[in-house]
Amino acid sequence: MNLEDIAKAKTKRIGKNIEYFKEIDSTHTYAKKIAMKKDSEGKLILAEKQNAGMGTKGRKWYTGKNKNIAMTIILKPKWEINRLEGLTTKIAKCMQKTIYDLYKILLEIKEPNDLMINEKKICGILTEVNTISEKINYLLISLGFNVNENKFPKETEKIATSLKKEYNKEFSREEIITKFIENLEKEIDI
Repeated sequence: MNLEDIAKAKTKRIGKNIEYFKEIDSTHTYAKKIAMKKDSEGKLILAEKQNAGMGTKGRKWYTGKNKNIAMTIILKPKWEINRLEGLTTKIAKCMQKTIYDLYKILLEIKEPNDLMINEKKICGILTEVNTISEKINYLLISLGFNVNENKFPKETEKIATSLKKEYNKEFSREEIITKFIENLEKEIDI
């Protein structure tokens, strides 16, 4: 993955600090460990492969090696807690817009946190917030997107897909990440 391309994103905060792993248990779990550090605001954590990727409701997220997007963004917004309502759906709309803007492919949103194509899951979003009283300490936005995967485990092959599987060509993960973080920063106004 070319991190220099991602670092060129036209953002003020998200992705200016990137941490990259060839392999990790989970970008989300790692982000929770470092989220309270002063320099974590806007940090983008990327992994080529996750061994214990997290989905919602305790499910695992499969991440093939060097083919997909596994990432977590750490934010520390100065928002009132009520601004968090509907946030996961807004994030899904940002990814939907990203893929449409880049490739004219319209993904369907299965609220609140999945993106689908041809009735199969292509992207999952996991958000987690840490608060004390009414103050938000940090917000984690984790995303798994099947980009160039062509083989899925038996338990998911009938319900999951990727851009490559659907369109029989390679897609740029860097291009998707860059456009997504630009769209996200504009949309959620951190």
